[in-house]
Formats: sequence, C-alpha cells, structure tokens
Amino acid sequence: MKKHGTAGFSRRDFIKTATVGAGAGLVGWKGRDALLAATRQAGGPRKKIPVGVQLYSVRDLAAKDLPAVLEAIGKMGYKGVEFAGYYGWEAKPKELRKLLDANGLKCCGTHTGLETVTGDNLKATAELHAILGNTFLIVPSLRVEGAPGWLEMAKRFDEIAAKAKEQGMRVGYHAHAGDFRKLGDTTSWEIFFDNTGPDVIMQNDTGNCLDGGGDPVAILKKYPGRSASVHVKEHGGPDAAVIGQGVVPWAEVFQVCETTAGTVWYVVEHEVGDDPMGNIRGCLEGLRKMGRGL
Repeated sequence: MKKHGTAGFSRRDFIKTATVGAGAGLVGWKGRDALLAATRQAGGPRKKIPVGVQLYSVRDLAAKDLPAVLEAIGKMGYKGVEFAGYYGWEAKPKELRKLLDANGLKCCGTHTGLETVTGDNLKATAELHAILGNTFLIVPSLRVEGAPGWLEMAKRFDEIAAKAKEQGMRVGYHAHAGDFRKLGDTTSWEIFFDNTGPDVIMQNDTGNCLDGGGDPVAILKKYPGRSASVHVKEHGGPDAAVIGQGVVPWAEVFQVCETTAGTVWYVVEHEVGDDPMGNIRGCLEGLRKMGRGL
C-alpha cells in the first residue's frame, strides 16, 4: 500500500476526505438495487447492529495523527473503532477514552497478541480496556502446528477465557484464510471452535473466509451465539473493492448475524488500496445501501 500523505497532511485534509463526496468509493458499483432487494427478501434487519471499523484499515494515517483519524471516522458515521495497536496512546488511556467520547465512538474491540492476554499481562490488558469501555480482546493470529496443536490451543483459550471473564473481559480469535483450508477432513477453525466453550469469541472475517475456500454463512450458522463480533470484508470484484462490489452474499450474512449468530458489532476492515480513508467511507456507504450502518 502506498503511504498516504506527508508530515504536512493536515486535519482539514482528513476531515475533507471523510465528508466530501460520500459516495465516491462506490462509483461504478453495479447491482446495488438487486442487493438491496435481496436483503429485503431475507426479511430486512432483525436487529440493529452498530458498525465499527478496524483501525488497521487506516494504520499509516493513524500513526501520523490518531486524533484526526478518529474525528474523521466519527464524522463518517461509524459508531466504533477496533484497535490493532494504540499508536503511542496506550500510556494515556484516559485521554484516549476522551478522544473516543468526543467523536461519538465506542471501542468495539482490540486485536492484541496472545502474550497480552496470558499470565500477568492479562490484568494490565483488562485494566486498559476497562478504561476504554471495551470487553472484546481478540487475538488476531496464532501459530499452531497440526490438529493436536489446535486441540491444545483450544484448551488454552478456554483457560484464558475463564480468567478474562473474572475481569469482565471476553477473549476471542480472528479468522484468516488459512483457518478454512482443509486439515485432514476438517479445518483448523472447526477444530478450534468445536473444542472451545461459548466464552471464546469467534470473530469470523467474511472476506478471509471466502479467500480460504470457506463459507462464511455456513460457519456463522454452525456456531450459534458465538459470533459477537464479525469482520465484514468484501471478496472479489475490482481491485480494492469496497462492500457491495464483490461476491460476499451479504443478505445471507446479515440474516444469520441478526438472528442466531449473537452478533453485537459489525466491524469493517479494508486493508488494501491507495485511498484508505476513501475505502472505509465507501464500505460504510455500501452497508447503508443495504440498510445497515444507518
């Protein structure tokens, strides 16, 4: 990804990016009326789920000026942000909470390494997120060898989740493409979640799941009540496609998230392209075209 902006990239530039040309990310989007109709045929929204954004989507900009990025995201209409690092603000969580509050944003989760939720580190992580008002501690990736390794990791996560629950937190795991490739006659994702209890959050990622050959709708249905947080990411379509430009079966995803999956947050993640702020704006507009994120 190209780096966006320079040291002189101003707050005004951020806000202009967030508020001007709200539909620019969707120029040339075909099939929006058909998608909206399909969503309505699926019964429309069963419950209203707020939409947040994973800050990794705008990581280079956030590293330069996190307050400006949060202001821009709030003006777009997002309701929350999921952290993946704190850009130097972890030492001043009360000030970071004030930034979120000032922009009408909630902390809807964090991606945090396994080491930060184990042993003595769990207490410090929980204390930080209690200040931020977040309870979802999501491990973004794991290095595990073979089915026995995944069984052992499942046992470990159950133990971590029990300790986290004592501190008002929930621990989970985020999906990557490799989690849905066959491991024998099953997948590592299924081995892991078949052998963890309901206190371990399943954070499926629609785009990553499809990229690995999985079916995000089937996975959401297979584990009712487990998907408190879902990454909504497009798959296929043009380069840097935003939500609504690819092949994700959104109507079906929404239907299961809003009925049986236990979802309380949709979290947009868009990792590629030369216009990160425009891309996350386009994703939110795509969701709004389908009656979500309003």
